[in-house]
Amino acid sequence: MNYEFFYQGGVMSRIFFIGATGGVGHRLLPQLIAQGHEVTALHRKPEQADSLIHQGAKPVEGDMMSLTRDDYKALLQNQEVIVFSAGAAGSGKDRTSKIDGDTPALLTELAEELGIQRFYLVSAFPEAGRTKGLGEGFEHYMQVKKAADARLVKSSLDWVILRPGTLLDEDADDKVSLDYALTYGSVKRGNVANTLAALIAKPTISRQIIELTDGDEPLSEAIERLITAA
Repeated sequence: MNYEFFYQGGVMSRIFFIGATGGVGHRLLPQLIAQGHEVTALHRKPEQADSLIHQGAKPVEGDMMSLTRDDYKALLQNQEVIVFSAGAAGSGKDRTSKIDGDTPALLTELAEELGIQRFYLVSAFPEAGRTKGLGEGFEHYMQVKKAADARLVKSSLDWVILRPGTLLDEDADDKVSLDYALTYGSVKRGNVANTLAALIAKPTISRQIIELTDGDEPLSEAIERLITAA
């Protein structure tokens, strides 16, 4: 990935990153560091701290299932951007409600209260699993993701919601389909990470819900097309 291409004209920011150790997040974090951002990364396991420090982030240990409103308010002091790419990953209804629904909604509320202007949220493609009969747990996941999206859209923030298709645990090839509405498909986690990095580096793209799958268009061209349309 050509970090410099995307960073031209970008703004260095203090970023609070939830999901930095996940399948998308661990690919995104080094790009944010390379762009010059100061990143505070939430992590759950103590052993993850050293890796985050080595990559250039400030680690903060905490479990989303137990962090309170006051905890998040303290963590968000002096931050400028929130990036949320975490997910419960099918680990149960309660965890899904808390991680995929309640937490991003709470962070939206706190961002408004604290004057944090920008929020990047990884959501879910609306057609994901619609014909596969994935059961009540998946339907609950889709409902809480949509509720979190709706709360962010109602906010006064400069938000971007990225809705990727079915995630493939593969690195990027930077060939994508990226638009406001797409036919459903799958997408490499690396392409999700690179797309997020590009969007964060181009803050003129704001208050947009954007869908993403693997495709044929170079990522750099897709981003420039969105900038032109904004």
